[in-house]
Amino acid sequence: MYVNGIGTAAPPARYTKLDCWEAFRRSEWFERLHERTRALARAVLLSENGMEARRLAVDSLADAFRIDPDTLQRRFLDTAPRLAARAGASALDSAGLGPDDIDAIVVSTCTGYLCPGLSGYVIERLGLKARTAAFDLVGQGCAAALPNLRLGRALLASDEGCRNVLSICVEVSSAAMYLDDDPGVMVSACLFGDGAGAAVLSASPAAGRRRILWRDSESLIDPARREALMFEQRGGMLRNVLTRPVPALAAEYVGQVLRTLLGRTEVDVSQISAWIMHAGGRDVLRAIEERLALRPQDLRYSAAVLREYGNLSSAFVYFVLQAALAGGAAGGWWWLGTFGAGFSCHGALLKVD
Repeated sequence: MYVNGIGTAAPPARYTKLDCWEAFRRSEWFERLHERTRALARAVLLSENGMEARRLAVDSLADAFRIDPDTLQRRFLDTAPRLAARAGASALDSAGLGPDDIDAIVVSTCTGYLCPGLSGYVIERLGLKARTAAFDLVGQGCAAALPNLRLGRALLASDEGCRNVLSICVEVSSAAMYLDDDPGVMVSACLFGDGAGAAVLSASPAAGRRRILWRDSESLIDPARREALMFEQRGGMLRNVLTRPVPALAAEYVGQVLRTLLGRTEVDVSQISAWIMHAGGRDVLRAIEERLALRPQDLRYSAAVLREYGNLSSAFVYFVLQAALAGGAAGGWWWLGTFGAGFSCHGALLKVD
């Protein structure tokens, strides 16, 4: 399988950490939450935490604090199809393909639910063929990009006649806003942003572009640590469970998946020239850096996306891959890695020329 095009999309409204802090102070939630919760928000939003801004699908930050099931569902319905289609169109343009060239589409999200699923909305907006095979994946959290891409690879290798598959991950974190006095909930509210990423996956490489070959992949899921990172339903809304062990768990499982896949492919870690990692947050990146004995510059693309967009959940690694390509990252072996709810961790080895 070859990755022949990459596209991303985010809402136009850019909000800095200071913007978010000031909006929180003006909201009714400021007095409703405990003093220590307000102090935590201040610490996250007014100190160096690896993030400077994020994009949110709200006309003003006051809208972000209107938290009820109907408002959040409308925000997801209004935003997710639009962002997904924009990212998909950008990926098609990057690959030099048109709507009629796509034989299947795979769409992942965890921040909202639609039936019929998002794939149908994207098919409509992009003008894809009515017979396009469509697959909607839900419930895989921040890790979803790799399972999405692996399904795309399986479709290309099947007898379904697929030549090109459109892979999309879209998250509207502002449609999954929830506030209470749990520290993990508050940290989540301060870090997540909205965005979509897309890739055109093909059975053969595109001419005149950098060749990105999917060499192999590996996954690890540990249900015993499910409660460390997950969504739960409360009052008809999604509530993010984020616990202190997450950075250490992410680093541990990334290391395990990396060792397994490199051992199977007989590639040494020193041969990896670019790291396309989901970030989670600054503490997670630091834990991965320490666990894998990397230099800060090795994770520079992930750090740059985190600083400008926040945690984009499943869409994050598409932004990182796009940044690495735009930044002229050296060819050779690239590592593509995600982790998230489950607790799950996935990795893929790419050969880039």
